[in-house]
Amino acid sequence: MREFPYTFDNDRIHAVEAKDFSQFIVFAPYIWETYRILKDKNILHLIEDAGEQGITIEEIENEVEISHYGLRVLLEAGLGIGLVYRKENRYRVSKIGHMLLNDNTTLVNDAFMRDLCAVGAPSLYSSIKEQKPVGLSHFGEWNTVYEGLPKLPKQALKSWLAFDHYYSDQTFTEALHYVFKNSPKSILDIGCNTGRWTLQCLNHNTDVKMGLVDLPGQIEMAKREVEQNGFTDRVNYFPGNILSKDFELPKGYEVIWMSQFLDCFNEAQIISILQKCHRASNKETRVIINETFWDRQRFKTSSFILQMVSLYFTTMANGNSQMYESNLFKKLIDKAGFKIVSQRDEVGLNCHTLLELQIK
Repeated sequence: MREFPYTFDNDRIHAVEAKDFSQFIVFAPYIWETYRILKDKNILHLIEDAGEQGITIEEIENEVEISHYGLRVLLEAGLGIGLVYRKENRYRVSKIGHMLLNDNTTLVNDAFMRDLCAVGAPSLYSSIKEQKPVGLSHFGEWNTVYEGLPKLPKQALKSWLAFDHYYSDQTFTEALHYVFKNSPKSILDIGCNTGRWTLQCLNHNTDVKMGLVDLPGQIEMAKREVEQNGFTDRVNYFPGNILSKDFELPKGYEVIWMSQFLDCFNEAQIISILQKCHRASNKETRVIINETFWDRQRFKTSSFILQMVSLYFTTMANGNSQMYESNLFKKLIDKAGFKIVSQRDEVGLNCHTLLELQIK
């Protein structure tokens, strides 16, 4: 059993492995392009379908519109990358190649990178320097991706939503039992997005009333989902920009819920939002935060994914937020006047943390 959490407090890699991995970093652009072509041109699929028998380069050439030379350099690169292996001149898909074609987490992350993030990645330094998501300008002139979300190209929006939903949806079963352990009659869903969590709550409990808070565009998407599912009479909507000084949260809700929401803001903004939650709360209000912290992961790969997603926030989302380290996040909670009364790690895909707060 791996120790929890994974820590970055020593250099675990051996010198030979370090040299190997350093080459992957410097040749990363070619690795990415080789993989994309092998997948997009159906070459990896052909090799996987050939199974243990494998397939020759000539047989592949008969199935795709790429020259023998092109296939040769791509497949030889694929050998070095580890996408395929070759025995008796017949190519077979490797475990890495299989994961890239079939693993759900990998597929979701791949589409998210391809359709949204890749075009903005070269703007990383300028985004840091200017403190705004410079890469987002490839899609539109918005201050944040959230403002432009309904106007993103169809495929980019599809991949963004799939990425967001994939990670959050995995937490719903456990989170529902946790949130409803005290049978709340009302829940305020801040950052409701398309309303998936709200629908889960409404289906889970026939008495609960929901309040939805988000930008007007997202509220419209959520409202359509609520109406299509026949829950109109149990939902109230509060469209607006939560960062606006004039926007205050409605009072009287027993639970305030924020899932994968606060990571969309910088430190000062998180404190401001939590202070608004504080003003909307009383001593009995349960404020529940569902977040992913890179330092609360059992596996290095989980931490790595979150650390890379931070760069999406830098280049594409808003230019100033990230997937936070839990200790920093807890300091913001304290500054906003809350105390943590419960913490549950490894929720969902074992990467989320549920934090329950109450007024000090």
